[in-house]
Amino acid sequence: MTTSPQRDVDIAVFGATGFTGALTAEYLAAHAPAGLRWALAGRNRVKLAALRDRLGATAEIIEADVGDADSLRRLAEASRVVVTTVGPYVKYGEPLVAACAAAGTDYVDLTGEPEFIDLMYLRHHATAQRTGARLVHACGFDSVPHDLGAMFTVEQLPPDHPIRLRGYVTAGGTISGGTLESAVTAFARMRQTAAAHRERQRRQGRDGPRRVRAVAGRPGYDADAGAWVLPLPTVDPQIVARSAQALDRYGPDFSYSHFVALKSPLAAAGLTAAVAGTFALAQLPPTRNLLLRLRPAGTGPTPAQREKGWFRVRFIGDSGDRRVVTEVAGGDPGYGETAKMLAESALCLAYDPLSATAGQVTTAVAMGDALRVRLERAGITFRVVSANP
Repeated sequence: MTTSPQRDVDIAVFGATGFTGALTAEYLAAHAPAGLRWALAGRNRVKLAALRDRLGATAEIIEADVGDADSLRRLAEASRVVVTTVGPYVKYGEPLVAACAAAGTDYVDLTGEPEFIDLMYLRHHATAQRTGARLVHACGFDSVPHDLGAMFTVEQLPPDHPIRLRGYVTAGGTISGGTLESAVTAFARMRQTAAAHRERQRRQGRDGPRRVRAVAGRPGYDADAGAWVLPLPTVDPQIVARSAQALDRYGPDFSYSHFVALKSPLAAAGLTAAVAGTFALAQLPPTRNLLLRLRPAGTGPTPAQREKGWFRVRFIGDSGDRRVVTEVAGGDPGYGETAKMLAESALCLAYDPLSATAGQVTTAVAMGDALRVRLERAGITFRVVSANP
C-alpha cells in the first residue's frame, strides 16, 4: 500500500450507523489488515462512538453531513478512499461525489440508480480525471457479481470474434428500508432517468470501430438457461456494457442481456405483477409514501434472515464456435455480501497495484481480477461450469 502523508485515514465509511453502513464497518473491523487507518463517518458522533465501541475497533470518528459541504470537503481531503452507503443517492449522493472528485479521493458506493450514475458522469467525471480520483459506483450486489462475472466469462472466450453474453440471476433474500426507498425513488423518476441517459450518450458519443450493446432480451422459456426468464431492468447491463466499451478484451462486437431466472410461468407472472404494481404506486406521492412505510429507513433483515440469503448468477457466453458457461455465487446478496463487496472494493483501491485509471470507472475497469481474487478469498465463488469445445 502506498500511503499518502497528506491523508489522515486510508478508508472512511460514510453513513456507518445506517443498516448497510454498519455491516460494512463490521466487515472492515473483522477483516482489515494490520496497519489500516480507517474511520467511521456520519453526522452523529455519539452513535458513531457507540458503533466503534460495539465493534471494538480502533477507527477514528469523522463528523460529516450531506447538507454541510465543508464537512464533506474535510472528509474527502482526510481520506484516501471514501465508502458511502447514504442513499437514495440521487437525493443525497452528489455532494460527496463532488467533494471526492475535487480532492482526488477515490470514491466507492453501492448505488443501483442509473440516473445518479449518469448525472455524476456528466457533472464530475472530468474533474475526477483531472485530479486522479476514481469514482466507482455500484460496488454491491448491483453490480459486482455481474460486472466481474461478465469479465470472468469473457476471459474464457476467444477475443477476436463477436461475443454474445447472457446473465441469469436467481436469488433469495429480504430487502431493507433503504433498498426499498431507492427502488421506489427510481420508479418515480423514470423520465429523469431517461433524460440523463440520453444526455450521457450524446456527450460520450462513440469511440472507435468496436460495437458494444446492452440488449433487453425477451421474456419466456429459455432452453439454454432451463428456466422461465424475464429481462431485468436494473443498472447491471449498463455497467457491463461500459466495462466492455472501455476494455478491448470484450472483442470487436459485444452484446449482453440480463435476466432473472424463475422456475415456472406462474412465478414469472407474479413477479411481473408485483413490479408493475410497485411502479404504479410509486408515481403518486400519497401511494409512494404508503409503500415506504412498509419498511422504514434504517431497518433491514435480521441476522437469521441474512443467514438464509443466497444468490447465483449463471452466464452463457458464445464466441465463434466456443460456448462457455460460468457461475458467480454467494450468500445474502443485498446486505451480507454487499457489505463484503463494498469493503473489499475499498481495500482493493487502497492496497492493490492496479492499472492507472481516473474519473468514473466500473469495478471491472478500475479493479478487475484483483477484486475478483479478493472476493474469492472472502467466499464468493467464480467458476467455469462447462466449456465447449
